[in-house]
Amino acid sequence: NGKVDRAALPAPEAGYARDEYVAPRTELERLLCAIWEEVLGVERVGIEDSFFDLGGHSLLATRVVSRVRSALGRELPLRALFEYPTIGALCERLPELSGGWVLPAIEVLAQRESVALSYAQQRLWFIDRLEGGSSQYNIPGAMRVRGELDKAAFARALGAVVDRHESLRTVFREVDGKVSQVVRGGVDFHLSEMDLSGVEGEPRDREVLRLATEDARRPFDLSRDLMLRASLVKLSAEEHVVLLNMHHIASDGWSMGVLMRDLRALYEACRGGEASPLPPLRVQYADYAHWQRQWLQGEVLEDQLRYWQDQLAGLPRVHNLPLDAPRPARPVFEGGQHVQRLGSELRDLAAVRCRESGVTLFMLLETAFVVLLSRYSQETDVVVGSPIAGRVHRDVEPLIGFFVNTLVLRSDLSANPPFLELLNSSRQTILDAYAHQHVPFEMLVEELKPERSLSHSPLFQILFVLQNLDLGKVELGGSQLESLGESGAVVKFDLELNVVEGGAGLTLTWLYKRDLFHRETIERMASNFEVLLAGLLERPEETVQALPLL
Repeated sequence: NGKVDRAALPAPEAGYARDEYVAPRTELERLLCAIWEEVLGVERVGIEDSFFDLGGHSLLATRVVSRVRSALGRELPLRALFEYPTIGALCERLPELSGGWVLPAIEVLAQRESVALSYAQQRLWFIDRLEGGSSQYNIPGAMRVRGELDKAAFARALGAVVDRHESLRTVFREVDGKVSQVVRGGVDFHLSEMDLSGVEGEPRDREVLRLATEDARRPFDLSRDLMLRASLVKLSAEEHVVLLNMHHIASDGWSMGVLMRDLRALYEACRGGEASPLPPLRVQYADYAHWQRQWLQGEVLEDQLRYWQDQLAGLPRVHNLPLDAPRPARPVFEGGQHVQRLGSELRDLAAVRCRESGVTLFMLLETAFVVLLSRYSQETDVVVGSPIAGRVHRDVEPLIGFFVNTLVLRSDLSANPPFLELLNSSRQTILDAYAHQHVPFEMLVEELKPERSLSHSPLFQILFVLQNLDLGKVELGGSQLESLGESGAVVKFDLELNVVEGGAGLTLTWLYKRDLFHRETIERMASNFEVLLAGLLERPEETVQALPLL
């Protein structure tokens, strides 16, 4: 019935739970316990329980900070949760902790005419105009639906999602050189339908792949299209393929989870002829864009920018990884993919090292990836980009929109430090970056003015991602949804490493530009990374140059 049989669960492993529950003693401790219980999704939190032992990570820590801000009217630095991971210790230090600038509330705009774009939207609009319409920033998804599907209810549910989220029905108009958002009202959402029920076997699979690739590569017209489109491909009475596509100017990774949760709830309501069960949204993306422009200026902006100007001074122009072919003068986004699976034994050992070092899995894996890049390139100044959700306000958590920001993480390996020393340094760098995450990457590029080249992206060309977003249960009514994988893969950076943690261990997806790297090179690099990871987990006191690759 979808509920957890708690009595059947095994006892937690040592280190994940305390033997004794220590109840909150003060009103502040009770408030923080309630916030942790909501964010972590656990029934009971004691004041001696560690946030990270209970399943916390950086993304959930950000949600704790936003809820503390709403409840107490003060800014809790994200770093505090790492330094004082229990509520008891945190409350003792709370009076002396300061998070700097307190984020003001996002107000609902009284008038929604000629609203300026957010900084992130502005860059994508510029790129779209420059390239004359491109699929580079499409976010496609293809899913197989097994079971009975009510097509009429599914179409109405998609229309209800578009009605609910203004970002999906926002177009962009330029008048006298000024671009603004225009929210369309009363739009009719169209679900395209195709029937392949008369085709069987391999020809049908090829046609599904062709349709998915074609949709993934079809550009959006930002001046007139809805920012969500969908197609339904019928394979049989109880099997369909759903093709969904959103433009990045209106969406991000977090938004995909919001889309699936809203779609599931609205589909059930539409099937039963009921009203939407979803609570109304307090703000919309245009309110956020206006808020961002109003808040991020003056002394606040100067303080945030100063950190990045110091941190990224003298940044390498481009990485020095050995390439299999000369870099083309203009970028090519055709990508290759290699999937690597690391078992639960390695994942469990990584979890132990994280608890011992007071770091998250992201911090550990990012540091290990930096060591790999340094060993391959023989560089000691290594730069990696990494996305951060950017949902710093609780009100924007349920929105579909473009909030994600990109952090530039720089590591210094010139002293050949022991891995544990480098890990501690990376922890500080990442926490500092989190504290200064409000500067949009687009603005950072404009301020730092790196030497520009069409052949590579500015500031960094290698991306590291740990996927810990909750996409919710993937089902529609009684139908089960499963991803068909990537179609028409577009890779924006030279090399991207995406990591997903699951019950069976870690799944690593290596994405790479095929005009720069051969598949064999990436497979060898992945194999070296597994050896490196096992070595540093067993002997973290070794210097980074002494760790094994072979």
